[in-house]
Amino acid sequence: MTMTKDLIVSTTPQETKVALLEDGRVSEIFIEREAHRGIVGNIYKGRVTRVLPGMQSAFVDLGLERDAFLYVTDVLEGLDENLLTPEEAGHAPANGGHRAASIESMLTEGQDVLVQIVKEPLGQKGARITAHVSLPGRYLVYMPTVEHVGVSRKIMEEEERRRLKTLLKDVRQERGGGGFIARTAGAGRSAEDFQRDGRYLGRAWDEVRARAGRERAPVLLHRELGLVQRLLRDLLSDDIASIRLDNDREYQRTLDLVGELSPELSSRVRLFPQSGSILEEHGVTGELERALRSKVWLDSGGYLVINQTEALVAVDINSGRYTGKKNLEETILKINVEAVGELVRQIRLRDLGGIIVVDFIDMEEKKSRQKVMAVLEQELRRDRSPSKVLSVNEFGLVILTRKRVRQSLERTLCEPCPYCTGSGMVKTVATVCSEIYDEVRKLAPDVKAQGVALRVNPEVARALGAEENAVLKDLSTVLGHDIRVQGDPLLHQEQFDVVPL
Repeated sequence: MTMTKDLIVSTTPQETKVALLEDGRVSEIFIEREAHRGIVGNIYKGRVTRVLPGMQSAFVDLGLERDAFLYVTDVLEGLDENLLTPEEAGHAPANGGHRAASIESMLTEGQDVLVQIVKEPLGQKGARITAHVSLPGRYLVYMPTVEHVGVSRKIMEEEERRRLKTLLKDVRQERGGGGFIARTAGAGRSAEDFQRDGRYLGRAWDEVRARAGRERAPVLLHRELGLVQRLLRDLLSDDIASIRLDNDREYQRTLDLVGELSPELSSRVRLFPQSGSILEEHGVTGELERALRSKVWLDSGGYLVINQTEALVAVDINSGRYTGKKNLEETILKINVEAVGELVRQIRLRDLGGIIVVDFIDMEEKKSRQKVMAVLEQELRRDRSPSKVLSVNEFGLVILTRKRVRQSLERTLCEPCPYCTGSGMVKTVATVCSEIYDEVRKLAPDVKAQGVALRVNPEVARALGAEENAVLKDLSTVLGHDIRVQGDPLLHQEQFDVVPL
């Protein structure tokens, strides 16, 4: 059964939101703010600011807020005046795979390099960059620094793979070299489609090289397409049932691009009436709010708890209100299987990446664990981002990795709470009252006045007048003076001042 997909696009002067719906349900949300537009795919001429032999890496100034990070494996060997070399990261180099060169033998401080962003700045980390440029088109990915021909792994038929490799060799011959990979969208496409894509990407690269020769570092040489244009390039296919937009200008741009890429799909581009909210109409607003919560309920009554940390994402599966009808193992299996579908959906929806640790409910039987893993691998095939299941054990722990390119949805839309400073916890009122007691006792020998005033959060003031009143009585005895309590709503719950009167 074919899945129906829809793209919902909402555009304002400040930002663009795009939701991918699968069978009417939101599966992915993309947000791009004009003031903080993503930089993955951008190509820069940068200048090396530091070379770190101990880490075999270098920092490169691209004119951004923080210097970008370049690993030795992402540096081109034998840099010439055009910053080109016949090899590409992730593929066998032309010299047969030998790479003994160190970072300090290839780069020096002050040297200019042509690089591409492969990972957005995350937290306090600068962008991750590579000198191995790749330019994606509709059906091709062009890699000017490598002599390589490949086909997307999602194209499984051997005969089609052979046909595509033959077409790619023709494209490479016309270009006079370089590497090409056929994208999944290229399955079944004609030689003319690939030739046209190859020429377009070749011209784009020639323009980058020409600008690199003219401009002084640091400078942006090539900007990746905007959000809507990128998604149309990557997702547009026969299984997209509709593309719905609420902005006249974006509607016309989309109509023009679809007419260029796939004219037969132009009738599926539709303008949403201005009177309503396109995001609310298709349930995107509600899903967006739920995607920012840690707890996600399942239809059965079980639930997931999703927590992002600096190092990894932790997901806990719980039975919740579901008690089952037969034996315990069957109950646990049902919850775990249901949780897998929602887990993968939430990973895509929230754009979670890096290391993801999932704590399933413990299953005694090996066949139960195998079934859960089979469902997990099947669901992960829907995800466009590469992922890999690393391990599973009898305790129900599964570790998987997912390629992280940009900030997650939570990191994009939220910031650490200034109240709890990102910990998610604050000291209880009882704890604060105990700290007040210790602090006042410590200051008691120096208090010469007629008494002291405590300036505290109103909630702490309430407690000192009720369940924690014993704290005030004991301190009054120690000081030999009355203690005045003043509630200040501007104070953090953990803050207080001891003021002599």
